[in-house]
Amino acid sequence: MPSSSARRPSTHYDGEQYELTEEGRLLEPKQTYTAKYKDGASIDWSQEEMAEREHQQRLKSQAGVRGILSPAFEAACGWLVVILTGIGVGIAGAWLDVLVKWLGDLREGRCSYGFFYNQVACCSGIDPGEVCYEWQSWSTYYGFRSIFGASLLQSFVYVALAIIFAASAAVLVVTYAPYAFHTGIPEIKAILGGYVLDAFLSPWTLLIKALGLALAVASGLSLGKEGPLVHVSCCLAFLISRFFKQFQNNEASKRKLLAAAAAAGVSVAFGSPLGGVLFGLEELETFSNESEVMWKGFVASGIAAVALQWVNPFGTAKLVLFQVTFVNDTWRAFELVPWLSLGVIGGILGSLLIKLNVKVAIYRKNSIISDWPILEVVCISAATAAVSYLVVFARVQSSELVANLFQECDPAKGDYHGLCNPTASGQNIFLLLLTAAMKFFFTAWTFGMMVPAGIFLPTIAIGACLGRAVGLITQSMYRFYPTAWVFLSCPPDPSVRCISPGFYAVIGAAAMLGGVTRMTISLVVILFELTGALSHVLPIMIAVMTAKWVGDAQGIDGIYSVWIAMRRYPWLPPVDFKDTQAATGENIMKSADRLVKIEEGNVTVTDLEKMLARHGYSGFPVVNGQELVGYASRTKLQALLDALPRSPSSASKICSFLPPNRQTIFSSSPQSEHNTPNDTAIATPPSVNKTPSSNSLYSSPEIIDILETTAIPATSQPIENSNVEDIINFSSALDSTTLQLRKQVPRELIITMFQKMNLREVLFTEDGRLEGMLTKRDITRLLTSHFDHAAALCVSPSSG
Repeated sequence: MPSSSARRPSTHYDGEQYELTEEGRLLEPKQTYTAKYKDGASIDWSQEEMAEREHQQRLKSQAGVRGILSPAFEAACGWLVVILTGIGVGIAGAWLDVLVKWLGDLREGRCSYGFFYNQVACCSGIDPGEVCYEWQSWSTYYGFRSIFGASLLQSFVYVALAIIFAASAAVLVVTYAPYAFHTGIPEIKAILGGYVLDAFLSPWTLLIKALGLALAVASGLSLGKEGPLVHVSCCLAFLISRFFKQFQNNEASKRKLLAAAAAAGVSVAFGSPLGGVLFGLEELETFSNESEVMWKGFVASGIAAVALQWVNPFGTAKLVLFQVTFVNDTWRAFELVPWLSLGVIGGILGSLLIKLNVKVAIYRKNSIISDWPILEVVCISAATAAVSYLVVFARVQSSELVANLFQECDPAKGDYHGLCNPTASGQNIFLLLLTAAMKFFFTAWTFGMMVPAGIFLPTIAIGACLGRAVGLITQSMYRFYPTAWVFLSCPPDPSVRCISPGFYAVIGAAAMLGGVTRMTISLVVILFELTGALSHVLPIMIAVMTAKWVGDAQGIDGIYSVWIAMRRYPWLPPVDFKDTQAATGENIMKSADRLVKIEEGNVTVTDLEKMLARHGYSGFPVVNGQELVGYASRTKLQALLDALPRSPSSASKICSFLPPNRQTIFSSSPQSEHNTPNDTAIATPPSVNKTPSSNSLYSSPEIIDILETTAIPATSQPIENSNVEDIINFSSALDSTTLQLRKQVPRELIITMFQKMNLREVLFTEDGRLEGMLTKRDITRLLTSHFDHAAALCVSPSSG
């Protein structure tokens, strides 16, 4: 009679894996046949974290000094990646600032003594308010004396270079790196949530994203570089982590590094280290359960900010171009009225911008425009440049516009295009409102084209224009009616400073950005670090809160959540789902008769191969009749099938050739154990016989989207009537940690479990019988059901 070890080959392995060798080292586990996650799949958080714990246990269990140094060395490698990422993104951000500034200034003129000097560098020795003769417009440089000829040349160069820069960025993205388009934050949020999209983080995408971003921003399109810097930072961390094996083998550890890198990207984008950490906490939802990740994000943000300031791209020793400190740190109670008004305006316009952007994106996909992405960029860049050239405030780069709108009027610094001229307040208000309207519509169209594009800076510019206009209106009212009861807290002399229009621009920027992104805490901290006005934090908070309340009343989703929903990424928003219908799992699950299942004993190797080729699902329930056997993930099934011997040259001594009609089993039945001899029990690579019972299934396998009913053809005889030599044990393909619930469990609890436990599906059983299944993608559909355009931008139906 065969020994027990022959009947259950996994029993010996399960006991061996924690034994020590003669040298005192932990015995390395046998080879497992698992496949790498493919793009479009989702990681198994439970398995990845379990593998990481076992890996750390093996390191600590080594004899002698190695058991102490090995874990410390791996921890040091993680910190090395964080530090190098912070330094790299800081230098990359500074390089982008310099390149964007030079290319943008090149559209209006050049430095007389050096072609590669931007306007700030060319006029570095000039006192504020003085005329810089070293910086020359193109008409002056070429000696045009005719006003008409000079204007024609200036406008031609301005528009032509805008088209060239934008078209170059589009060609790079469309031809070499399609994933380099857009902001990248929706994809980063999905990746940090477990979505696998390694092509989005490739080195080629990093290069094209950085270069295309500089060209797109310099072209004058209504976009920014702040959001895409998060993508650049994550690409850089992904590239550096590839040099360390520990991050290549564990997807959960890799995502912890990406979360820290995302915080560093925001830190460089806004010059806001604390804002970067809070952005990861609030918007990316990455630090809520990992204090270590928050600590690494904090370090990465600080190092990135230090690297940026060390390079000093603006020559001002400041982290960002529009960092200011207000001279007048006092504010009056009556100013709460215009500030609340800006909050309301920001909430309304933010929601309107989101809806308009969605309409444009859907129209682009369903029209002929989708076939000509480069031509679209050329046309929009030409229109943007031509219209912007006619308005003085829209002609300059958005960063320069915001920097001047944030500044207070100071006679020692000169007047920015008459913005501080009290006799031209009406004209300035009109131009600011016109600039805001232009940028509003151009942003709604531009955000989504095939160029790298962020939405932070154009949104800030829109809000700053509106805020400055409201500030000028309030200031004009004070000058006309200085003795009115509303202005009793101000000095009776209107020539004395009382109202700061520059800070109204900050309030407007905060309100507009809050209405578009629905950020709150991180947004307040970012703007506080930008302005340095501690006394004005309360008004910023009031404006942001008002904008969010008003925006949520028109739609709870921010711009990034909307794009995630339109692309149907498997990302669960961290909202508290309140079920008013008292529904249960039975109301939302897919019943067993609608699932693609594997019937144990009735499936051959050929059947499995055809099933994997026919369906793109990431896993399949395994049943024996109606009884649940387990859940087989696609990656493990494919890995085991690929490892089977297919020719005499690759076959083992026991089995010279593997017939394609061999039957497969996923559990060890007593009959098969009793009848299977030691030399024919398994003719495949060693497999771990995990036989989960119906009461001990707990896992978070691949995301699956079971949409149709498909029966696996019973092309072979049942297992009890087959030759035991034709049986192959696939039990190692079963996930050992699948969560099982009853269908009477409340829906609200199920959704909370998916959110808190990072589950990918749940199996519903009753007395061991499979009743149905619910996947993460099903929960995603449920939580985005209120959005009318969910999955509108899916390239193809996702399989799981």
